[in-house]
Amino acid sequence: MTRLGRRLLSAALLVLAAALAAVALTLAPDRPVEDLAARWAPPPSQFVDIDGMRVHLRDVGPRGDAHPLVLLHGTSASLHTWEGWVSALSAQRRVITLDLPGFALTGPFPDGDYRVERYVAFMRALLDRLAIDHAVLIGNSFGGQVAWTTALALPDRIDALVLVDAAGYPRAAKSVPIGFRIAQTPGLRLLMRQVLPRAFIESSLRNVYGDPSSVSDALVDRYWELTLRTGNRAALAARFEQSAPGPEWVARIATLTLPTLILWGGRDRLIPPPLGERFERDIAGSRRIVFDELGHVPQEEDPMRSVAPVDGFLRDHRL
Repeated sequence: MTRLGRRLLSAALLVLAAALAAVALTLAPDRPVEDLAARWAPPPSQFVDIDGMRVHLRDVGPRGDAHPLVLLHGTSASLHTWEGWVSALSAQRRVITLDLPGFALTGPFPDGDYRVERYVAFMRALLDRLAIDHAVLIGNSFGGQVAWTTALALPDRIDALVLVDAAGYPRAAKSVPIGFRIAQTPGLRLLMRQVLPRAFIESSLRNVYGDPSSVSDALVDRYWELTLRTGNRAALAARFEQSAPGPEWVARIATLTLPTLILWGGRDRLIPPPLGERFERDIAGSRRIVFDELGHVPQEEDPMRSVAPVDGFLRDHRL
C-alpha cells in the first residue's frame, strides 16, 4: 500500500472510530417499566388493569363529583404534564390523569393498533373500569383529539370538552420538533429505537414552548426517561402512521353540541392558532381563549394562568 493509501486508510479509520464513539455515547436502550416506576410513579400513582394493559393513572379529589375531570396528555408526554392543573382543581373536583397507551409508563397497545377507533374503545374501557358514567374530557394536542373523538362516540357519557391546542384538523405546522420528524422517517426511526440523544428531547421541548428558556433540565429528564420505556419508541412511529383521524371524523366535529372551552397558545408552531379558530367556528357555542406568550403545552408552561378559565367554564355550565 502506498503512503497516500495508508494515510487515507488511517483517516477513514479515525472517522469510523469517531462515529462509533458518538453512537456509543448516545445509545439509549429500552428501559423496563419497573426501573422507571420508582421515580415517575410515586403516590398517588397506581397501575390499573384496563383493556389488556397496566395503565398508569392518578385518581384524586372528592369521590362524590358527578362530573369527574379526565385529563389527556399529548404526544410523547405523560400524566405529569397536568400536575399544576391537578393541584389547582383537585380540592373541589375529582381529577383523573393517566399515561395514554403508547406513552410513558403505560406503554404500547398489545395489538399494535393505534387507530382513532382503538383509542375511543380504550376510553370507553377506562370509564367503565373507573365506574364513571359522566365525565368532562380535557385534552392537549393528541389528547385533545382523543377527547373530541370520544365525545362523538360516547355522547351520553361526555358532558363537556376542554380542548388545549388540540389535534384533529390537518396540522399545517410551522415547525415540527426533531423527535417527531425522526419518528416519521422510516430509516431514522429504526435507529431511534436504540439511539436517542438527550439533546434531541431538549430541542423538541424548546421547539414547542413559547419561551424556550423555561425548559428546565428536570423537564428534559422526565420526557427523555419516559420515552425510553420499553416499546414506546416503536409505538410512536406506529401511531404517526395510524392515528390521524380520517375526513369522516373531521367532518363530524361540526356536529358536536356539548359545552366546549378552547384554550390555545399564541406561539404554538406545531398546531398553529388558526386551527383553534377553526374549532371555535365548527363547534357551536364554544368559547376560545388565547394565551399570547405560551406555546403548544400551556398547561405545562404556565399551569396557573392556563387553568384559570377552566373553573369559570365549569361553573357557568353547572358541571
